[in-house]
Formats: sequence, structure tokens, C-alpha cells
Amino acid sequence: MKDFGQVLVEKTEGIVEQWVDAVRQDRQIESADDLSSTAIRNHIPHVLAAMATVLCESQDSNVSELVAASLSHGVLRAEQGFDPREIAREYRLLRSEIFAALQSELLQAEPAVIIRAFRLIDVVVDEAIAQCFKSYVEERLREFEQLQSQLALTNQELTRLVRTSRENLSLLAHELKTPLNSIIGYSELFLRQQQQLEAKDNIPSIENIERVLRHGRDLLRLINNVLELSRYEAGNMQLHLTTIDVRLVINSVMEMLEPLALAKGLILDIDYDAAPATITTDPLRLQQVITNLVSNAIRYTNTGTIHVQCHRLPDQHWSIAIADTGLGISPEDQARVFDPYFRVNEHSPSALPESTGLGLAIVARLVQLLQGQIQLVSELHVGSTFTVVFPQHVAASSQTVNVPSLAVEALNHHRQ
Repeated sequence: MKDFGQVLVEKTEGIVEQWVDAVRQDRQIESADDLSSTAIRNHIPHVLAAMATVLCESQDSNVSELVAASLSHGVLRAEQGFDPREIAREYRLLRSEIFAALQSELLQAEPAVIIRAFRLIDVVVDEAIAQCFKSYVEERLREFEQLQSQLALTNQELTRLVRTSRENLSLLAHELKTPLNSIIGYSELFLRQQQQLEAKDNIPSIENIERVLRHGRDLLRLINNVLELSRYEAGNMQLHLTTIDVRLVINSVMEMLEPLALAKGLILDIDYDAAPATITTDPLRLQQVITNLVSNAIRYTNTGTIHVQCHRLPDQHWSIAIADTGLGISPEDQARVFDPYFRVNEHSPSALPESTGLGLAIVARLVQLLQGQIQLVSELHVGSTFTVVFPQHVAASSQTVNVPSLAVEALNHHRQ
């Protein structure tokens, strides 16, 4: 009877060479394209040597060598970037090359011997595959754990850098405010002095000073907005709750902004009859929200009316809606209007250069701080409506109240 173990030993080198060529030519094993022949063959001679001891009836089976070689192969294939499909493919090719090499000897053997040889070869290859995948998965898990640890460290470093960056930005903004206030103060003093001279030759000087003042105030507004945003992001913005009449806050905002509306020929329509008599909130933060929304409406409206309307809502909530007949906001921009430094219609001919993209970002964060929710409905060239829903009594904790159903109900109120 033919000793298939001895035959396999004699043909091992040829099988390995044929298998390496088959792996290189197989387009489904792309990870082997840039590998040397030594890197591809790896443990395969050891698998064949172990398989020979199993097929040989005159010596004991060396399964431990098979296990060790297969485990090593799995780790290497993980390091080489193979995927599981490619590994399964190369073992399939190995099985084909073994049977092809032993074909002539198998055809001369008895049927029982052939069946036994087929079974043993399949068992050995299957065990090699199992051990290889075991070590491959373990190596991949180890790599993922290392990657997770590295990502955690990177995230900590990024968080530290962001915190440092915010602190530096806040410090820089504070440092800029002092000389800027001095520039604005002296410019106002010089402007008053020039205006008192009433000489025609002073007109260009007065216009230049007015430009300095205007841009200085714009820069001061930008610095204040950056500081406000930094305080919120750092968690340093605190609420000072008190019981107030919301109508007084709205009146205060309208008195401040009415000259801007009149200068553009706009009508301010205020309806707060349905507002709750008293609310508990931070009046300064509420005033900031209303001021930013109304001033935005004025800035982006050329003709028409700015409507401000309040409503009581169920579950001790109330809403305020600011609607304009202005430029409107495109659907693709509506999802980003509350992002810092994002400017609506930035590339439009009607875009406003003085916009910094911080106003609505600050509004969104103040609304969250006041435990409310803001929603936007807008149509290009028709106008926009910002609806804010607040609890009538803001809780002392800074937890955000989830009020999506109330916000939708408030929108329905204001559309009626």
C-alpha cells in the first residue's frame, strides 16, 4: 500500500511553489499582490509536514506542529492586512494543490485507502483553517483594543487643546476689548469736537471717524459674541432666575430696536396679550434671545412687517414667535443656521457683510440654557418664523427640557 505521508513529504516543495503561484494569480486575494514569496508561503510547509505525519501509518501524528503553524499564520495574515475571505480562499487553493499533487498515487490505491486519505487531508486542512481564524480574530481584537486606547488618548489631548484654545481665545478677546473701547471712546470724543466746528473741510474727516466708530462697534460686538459663546461652551454661563412680566422685557427690546425698523420703513407688530402674566426666568438671557431674533428679522427684511406674537401653552409653557417678510432661508441652510460662524445666503448678492454668523448660534445656546426649544419655518423670498418655547418657570437645574410636541403646537398657534 502506498505511503501517502511519504509521498506528501517528497512533493511538499512543489505543492508550496504551485500554491504560491495560485495565490498570486487569484484576483480575489489582493492583499498578496505586494508580498514576497516567502511572506506568502509562511507556515504552509509546516502544515504539509504535519499532514504527512497524519497520513503516514508508521509514525505518530504531529498535530501540535500544525496548531502552532496555523496560529502563527493567522497572526501574520492579520498584520499583513488580509481579510477573512482572502484567508479562506488561500486554504481552498491549498486543498486543491494537495489533491492535484497526489492524484496519480490516489488513482492507484484501493477505494478504502482513497477515502481515508481524502478524509484525513480534509480534517487537517479544516483544523488549520480553524486555528488560523482563531489567532486572526484574536490579533484583530488586540489591534482594535490598541486603536481604541490610542483614540481615547487622542480624544483627551484634543479636548485639552480645545479647552486651551477656548481659554486663549477668551483671554485674547478680553485683552482686545480694552484698547478697542479706548479707540471707540476717543473717536466719539473727536467726532463731537469736529461736529462742533461746522466747517465744510471737516466733512471728510467726520465721515472717516464715523467709519472708524462703525467698524469699531462691529468688532466690539463680534468680540462680545465670541466671549458669550466661549462662556457657554465652557459651562461658565450661569442663570440668575427671577419672576418677571414678559411684556416688560418685550417692550424694552422693541423700544431699543424700533429706530432700526423705522429707518428701513418696516412695521413692528407686537401681540403679547396671550402671554402669561408672570414667568420665572433669567431676564437678561431672555432679552438677549428676543433681541437677537428681532434684530435678525430687521436685518434680513427690506419691506413689510416684523410680527412678534406670544401664546400660553399646555403644561406650564409659553411661546414667542418672531416672523418676518424677508429673504427667507433655503432648506439646505435651515439645518445649519444655528452653527457658529455659518452665514445664511453667504454667496447671495443680498448677503450682508456685517453678519458674523454668531447671533443665531448664541440664541440656540441661550434657549437651551433656559430649558426651551427653538424651531424655524422659512421659505425663500417669503420670510422666516422663529418660534421659541419656554417653560413658564425655569428650573434651577440646567437640564434641557424636551418640548418637541409643545414646539409644534406653538407653531400651529402662530400660523392660525
